[in-house]
Amino acid sequence: MLTVESLSVEYDGRLAVDDVDLAVDDHEIVCVLGPSGSGKSTMLRAIAGLLPVGTGRVRWDGDDLTLVEPHRRGFGLMFQDHALFPHRDVLGNTGFGLRMQRLARRDVDARARAALDLVGLGGYEHRRVSELSGGEQQRVALARALAPEPRLLMLDEPLGALDRALREELVAELRALFARLGLTILFVTHDHDEAFALADRVLVLHRGRIEQIGTPAEVWNRPANEFVARFLGWNVTDALGPATIAFRPDGVRLDPAGSHHGTVVARTFRRDHFLVELRVGDAAPVQMAVSTRLRVPEVGDEVTVTVDPEASVTFGPLATCTESPHVLED
Repeated sequence: MLTVESLSVEYDGRLAVDDVDLAVDDHEIVCVLGPSGSGKSTMLRAIAGLLPVGTGRVRWDGDDLTLVEPHRRGFGLMFQDHALFPHRDVLGNTGFGLRMQRLARRDVDARARAALDLVGLGGYEHRRVSELSGGEQQRVALARALAPEPRLLMLDEPLGALDRALREELVAELRALFARLGLTILFVTHDHDEAFALADRVLVLHRGRIEQIGTPAEVWNRPANEFVARFLGWNVTDALGPATIAFRPDGVRLDPAGSHHGTVVARTFRRDHFLVELRVGDAAPVQMAVSTRLRVPEVGDEVTVTVDPEASVTFGPLATCTESPHVLED
């Protein structure tokens, strides 16, 4: 079990991780989700021992690892850029960490081959990594991280450089692989879909602090505050009453008997629905998902809507938020 206690880390002269407490149970997958600059990667590297800890402790099963060298922690780490060696073949890349443990060549090759089989690359052992596709290179990097049989596997934006279709394919494969192996995982991403598809629990990080942690359903259905709601793509507005309300685009619907009136100012096709922007009063537009099976209002149309109380959260008086939490680069 990984335990992080009151962890604070400075990076580039600023407090990048601020008093974080976290426990990851054995065989649990925790996804760390947040925008660029939220401290996700810094936290991961500090836990791995690649960055010095300012204050706090990193423990495994109660043992203090805060000052233990990275290669002695028994953790595996996989980065977005793969960091594969172009002069080594697939087997050579996969077995690199094992060779650093000074294992016998026979054992290195056997465990590297077994790891390649796990990620679906059996038979690729002697290919050059430059001959592989982006997805295949990603699998080699994962096999290299798995080969030493780490007690904790940490992945830092591992799918960020891949296209959407390939990412969706690999997410499904990763979830099945992690479940089959019973791994303990700490997975960093800025992508909501990745986090919700993979995680047992999701941790939302902002400015180095934990804003919310819970199951994917808990975080998605009940964001803890306005930042989390905005980051997840919810509408946050005071145009519908005296208090600040947050609601999902699919939580507001066209309703001739509705109590809220607005004007359509934009609409965008999203395959199975249109995302309609609706201005209510003088507030910023809110977004509404309208199925393509229904009549979709045109820009300029006056409409009335109803907000589903099961898809909304009230936060109280409207707070000012000047930053955009939707930045996807990290």
